[in-house]
Amino acid sequence: QVQLVESGGGLVQPGGSLRLSCAVSATIFRMGWYRQAPGKQRELVAAISSGGRTNYADSVKGRFSISRDNVKNTVYLQMNSLKPEDTAVYYCNAHPPIYNYWGQGTQVTVSS
Repeated sequence: QVQLVESGGGLVQPGGSLRLSCAVSATIFRMGWYRQAPGKQRELVAAISSGGRTNYADSVKGRFSISRDNVKNTVYLQMNSLKPEDTAVYYCNAHPPIYNYWGQGTQVTVSS
């Protein structure tokens, strides 16, 4: 059973930064960070291949950066210039996502 554990969320003021981490119990070729805000569908925020190729949702381009450490099987999401509309529960999963891999997520709240 593959497990993914997200961490690093919290409360931050607009314009602030957070770094999320996702510890994975197995090697997954392509990983993604997703988020779900209240009343909205879960959406892909960023994805990265094992070789480091990345892609981002238009709403976070230039502000978020996804990276991975293949030795530690950990995926990161550096979030800068955070906005209130970035408030959501953030999840990591394979990309495309695998149903059984969804974890508890980590809450990110951007508010003054």
